[in-house]
Amino acid sequence: MIVRISNEGQYELPEGSVAALNELDNQAVQACEAVDEDRFHAAYGRLLEFVRTHGQLVDADHLGGSDMILPPPDVTLEEASAEFTAEGLLPG
Repeated sequence: MIVRISNEGQYELPEGSVAALNELDNQAVQACEAVDEDRFHAAYGRLLEFVRTHGQLVDADHLGGSDMILPPPDVTLEEASAEFTAEGLLPG
């Protein structure tokens, strides 16, 4: 699975990462729905940290697509609310 963090790069994660990514994604969605900025930034920070620590950075010349695209690390709650919806960021 390839996950792109906008403005940062792509990371290849093992297939077994989907459940953990989905859980972290759901936490970010719930924070957006609650309009809780602190909770969102904490949840989104955990999601980014998971990708960075469990994934391997993909070479910049890699031309393949991403399975999941995350907003940039400095995304605002307002911006994130447009992307983190009930369906989350993970493809269904």
